[in-house]
Amino acid sequence: CSRMQTDTQFSSAAMKRTSDWIRSQEFPSDITIQVGGSSFNLHKLPLASKCGYIRKLVSGANGSRVTHLEITGMPGDAKAFDLVIKFCYGVNFEITADNVAMLRCAAEHLEMTEECKPGNLVGRTEAYLEEVALASLEGAVTALRRAEELLPASDKVQLIGRCIDAIATMTCGDGGHEGLDDVGAPPKPVDDWWADELTALRIDTFQRVMIAMKARGFKGIAMGTMIMLYAQKSLRRLDMNGRERKKMEPRQEHEKRVVLETIVSLLPREKNTMSVSFLSMLLRAAIYLDTSLACRLDLETRMAAQLGQAVLDDLLIPSSSPEGAGTAYDVDAVQRILAGYLENEGEATRLDYNTDDDFASAASPPNDVGPVGKLMESYLAEISSDVNLPVDKFTGLAELIPERARFNEDGMYRAIDIYLKAHPSLGEGERKKVCGVMDCQKLSREACAHAAQNDRLPVQTVVQVLYHEQRRLRVPPPSQAPSGAPSYAGGESPALSYRPTPSFNGRERSAPSSEVSRLQRENDELRMELLQMKMRLRDPSGAAPAAAPPLAAGGTRSFPTSGKPPLPKKQGGSGGGGGGGFMKKLGRLNPFVRDPLGGGKVRTKPPKDRRHSIS
Repeated sequence: CSRMQTDTQFSSAAMKRTSDWIRSQEFPSDITIQVGGSSFNLHKLPLASKCGYIRKLVSGANGSRVTHLEITGMPGDAKAFDLVIKFCYGVNFEITADNVAMLRCAAEHLEMTEECKPGNLVGRTEAYLEEVALASLEGAVTALRRAEELLPASDKVQLIGRCIDAIATMTCGDGGHEGLDDVGAPPKPVDDWWADELTALRIDTFQRVMIAMKARGFKGIAMGTMIMLYAQKSLRRLDMNGRERKKMEPRQEHEKRVVLETIVSLLPREKNTMSVSFLSMLLRAAIYLDTSLACRLDLETRMAAQLGQAVLDDLLIPSSSPEGAGTAYDVDAVQRILAGYLENEGEATRLDYNTDDDFASAASPPNDVGPVGKLMESYLAEISSDVNLPVDKFTGLAELIPERARFNEDGMYRAIDIYLKAHPSLGEGERKKVCGVMDCQKLSREACAHAAQNDRLPVQTVVQVLYHEQRRLRVPPPSQAPSGAPSYAGGESPALSYRPTPSFNGRERSAPSSEVSRLQRENDELRMELLQMKMRLRDPSGAAPAAAPPLAAGGTRSFPTSGKPPLPKKQGGSGGGGGGGFMKKLGRLNPFVRDPLGGGKVRTKPPKDRRHSIS
């Protein structure tokens, strides 16, 4: 800086006395120059000696008659021209990183080149840029911030590109950001100062900086951090959670849309460089700003690749439809995300996860399918209370959840029960369609007990629940089952299969005696008969269920060729199993059932840990 100050002084005392004489009142001004909204009363001689632009206008035969000039398109306007005047008149001033971009562009506009006069302003500013401003990261960032305010003049002198190259070289030139995904090579931390400065740039300048830095090895988590900081600053005023849109000026909305689409195009392709919550925020903004379809699909694809890391709030994406005209949440987007996850999950078993820059390598590992299934069941339960959610959307999303992700059907049953409660006007066929997405064989005992008494379920579903529960109760214990047969044969879920309880000395408990086993099975059969009678009393007009298939050899029931279990047959009103003897026998076997002949209400004692009641 001291050298530049020395260079701006006059080389001789004679020249300084000449300048002072020109600026004194003894030599009146002979030209008025208008720049923007400011006027300057000046002298032709010092200006024409260094400004080729002004020399061409005041020279020639008619030059003496020119007394007024208006300079248009001046980079930096009057502030820059004031510094140019000081340079022409020999007034000492300091060139800094804050004003060098403005002086360089102004000198180019006024043609203050070396051809006009040696040591002119173009040469002085170029020397300062090379030796001072672009030699440090702080100076390069400051010069870039000022240069982008002077576009397109700063691009004409290639100032923007030189600043970007200097920044990219100083931040990534040591290779500190190469191989961010390699073990033992942690990413170079992003400095808070220059990150804050770069994220304040215009989106087009920021894009050029990121592309230049990426070409020099800046990628992965470090690049993702920069993009997240920029997105948070530029999109923080958007209200993306409210159903009512706030009115925005078309110009402002267009600027936000361009910013968002550019940010999405800059997202790194490496896996796990962006959080699912951040991607969800971008998707909400994309729906709110009505960005291009390609932008939204790109975000959905990225979310699908990391769905195993998502939580419920990440999927609750507000819908773009007006309030009352559609669903509260964008169910179609979540369905596409789940479909993309299943596609990636199938490919993940065949792909090498060490692929460098292939987006398919971001597929989630196959062992997170269970948490994803629970997440989608929680999402279904959350959206089920929406009165505008049609049956097709509910069943379409429910059927997309793979069987291997559903260890039991309790979560699905909970979502179905909430949906039926929120849509009481559904017909019998629609209720059957909703319940058709649930596998009654995989319900827990607590869910079965709740479903058997649920008035919202169609009769056919209740019968299926009762049938599968009865079939599960008839499964013999492992000590009586054939060798090598699984304990859940006959339709029981593996999660509900019988497991012998070890005794304190490490050996399994002995099987109950045949008499106790017989009484227990008979007690369970009577309880099922009571539930069936209660169901018939609730729906007396319904058709009587068909008889259960007879037991075949080996203790299993034979089914029709269709593969579906037939409906149990209604028991007669007389015989060994009915009347007072039936109820006395039931009371003797089950202490939790009271005799209805005595005026008591017939019900089974609910377990203390029953948590499936939705009503």
